[in-house]
Amino acid sequence: MNALGLQRLFPAVVVTVGMVVGSGATLGAQTPADNTKVNTRDRAPGAVTADQQKTDAADQKLTQTIRKSLVQDKSLSSYAHNVKVITQSGQVTLKGPVRSDEEKRTVEAKAVAAAGEGHVTNQLSVAPPKTAKQ
Repeated sequence: MNALGLQRLFPAVVVTVGMVVGSGATLGAQTPADNTKVNTRDRAPGAVTADQQKTDAADQKLTQTIRKSLVQDKSLSSYAHNVKVITQSGQVTLKGPVRSDEEKRTVEAKAVAAAGEGHVTNQLSVAPPKTAKQ
């Protein structure tokens, strides 16, 4: 490439680099999610986490039944549709945020209907309300 070609290319490279650097600064300015408390809770001895889901056919079927019941209920928020359902030897643990106390009760009721009374541990939390972007 000759000197004239480099002179024409240089401004385009500077603009492109500036755009990339500028967009990186914008992305970095976003506030990261803070789930430190949840992570601390899940590290506690005896804490049930999603990776502890048993591969036992009965446990998998129970989890599937509860999950299907949650997803089919269109009155529930996407938060409730995505709660963690962890089954170990017939004992179900529910974890994650939901949008309200009512939703928390509904999710638990669906799990109890599938697993039976006394076989569900409800560790769901109510997420803070969404705030309008300023």
